Amino acid sequence: TITVTGHTDRIGTSAYNQKLSLRRADAVKSYLVSAGVDGNKISAAGEGESRPITNPQDCVGNTASKKLIVCLQPDRRVDVSVSAAR
Repeated sequence: TITVTGHTDRIGTSAYNQKLSLRRADAVKSYLVSAGVDGNKISAAGEGESRPITNPQDCVGNTASKKLIVCLQPDRRVDVSVSAAR
């Protein structure tokens, strides 16, 4: 099975970020299906901003700050986990 989990940074509302993270995960799932992976073996989920990689004290500034946006880039990601059994 393959689990695809989308994430966002903290910029934006929680509701928006939840939807965005799910769209990111769905986009990766769609790509995998287009590459020949069985879609029934892929689950997609969004976790919004709940699991950041960055520390809040490391990335400061207002939401329009280019420095903040660049600093938060690692939080905008999709994790893919693959598990198999024989």
